[in-house]
Amino acid sequence: MGLIRGVARTAVVAGTATAVSNRVSRRQAGRWAQPEQEQQAPSPQADPTPGKIDQLKSLADLKAQGILTEEEFQAQKKAILNG
Repeated sequence: MGLIRGVARTAVVAGTATAVSNRVSRRQAGRWAQPEQEQQAPSPQADPTPGKIDQLKSLADLKAQGILTEEEFQAQKKAILNG
């Protein structure tokens, strides 16, 4: 009886260790995959420089004052962000 109990205990421990190891591997793979996906397709609007931010604020002020129309505002904003 002692031999069978020992073998059964070893099987349970090995099975549990395998399950935990697989779960940890999947979780780590998921964590590493997310930053790679974000780095592959950076948005041009994701990180505007301080100069661009100031230009956009000035542009928004001009629109708020009624100097620029919505179409002019959108065109200028696009030019600032893409250029």
